[in-house]
Amino acid sequence: MQTARKTLPAHLAIIGANLIYGLNYVIAKGIMPDYMAPRTIILFRVAGATLVFWIITSFFKKEKVARKDLLKLLLVSFFGIALNQIMFFEGLNLTTPINASIIMVGTPILVLVFAHFILKEKLTGLKLAGIALGSSGALWLILKNGDISFSGGTFLGNLFILINASSYALFLVLIKPLMQKYSALTVMKWVFTFGLIYVIPVSLPLALNTNYAAIPFNIWMSVTYVVLFTTVLAYLLNNYSLKLVSPTVNSSYIYLQPFLATVVAMAAGKDALTWVEVVAALLIFTGVYLVSRREIIF
Repeated sequence: MQTARKTLPAHLAIIGANLIYGLNYVIAKGIMPDYMAPRTIILFRVAGATLVFWIITSFFKKEKVARKDLLKLLLVSFFGIALNQIMFFEGLNLTTPINASIIMVGTPILVLVFAHFILKEKLTGLKLAGIALGSSGALWLILKNGDISFSGGTFLGNLFILINASSYALFLVLIKPLMQKYSALTVMKWVFTFGLIYVIPVSLPLALNTNYAAIPFNIWMSVTYVVLFTTVLAYLLNNYSLKLVSPTVNSSYIYLQPFLATVVAMAAGKDALTWVEVVAALLIFTGVYLVSRREIIF
């Protein structure tokens, strides 16, 4: 029971982050490519998050980071910010939200593999069964809402999303030891600072050529969501959770994204509860439970 109480905040944080990510597929797609190029959004996203984290950390006692760990953060930021975000937004711009969400279902499998080789995390039958159940439930929900289309026109976008999923999986594994050593705010401040250094050269020219006067208010609200929620809050929640749970457990919650998106759609009157949602939800929650079984044992 004590272990469950200890890890509960981490599980709630991951659920919150995945709700944000679930909504981001549609919100971010609405911005591109008519109003902003993918890399312009990334510059807004990374620069905005960097500014927010530096402002927030200025109100707390400064935490000194060892030079060797700054070098690790430099590497981590490449996979977690630069490569991850560029591939996601460029990929989403070239493919469909359905395709992207299906490919992202593979992230927990990649995390499990990386964690096994890098962190020496054991590959257990429960974890493998949990990932199988969770992915089945997530795919069922995703396919219910649209048809998968891996046509020639979306091939490059699908490839970019696959690179994004791999990069994010590696990021979760590499950042785990740093999250156990420093506060989440300190780690995120440096991750986004280094990420901004990577992003500026490939994004600034496009950002300078954007017609900002033509962007309507609702699109600016979408950009604000991407910066404050998808970037600052979701990254902070996810990385806070890594203090208490493994990267494999964290990534298994990605299966909740289509379920949470369905719940939001039902709340807005755009979808109805059917037996498909019920069975898929049971598969997803059972899968997540099995993956995290050792960490929430009573």
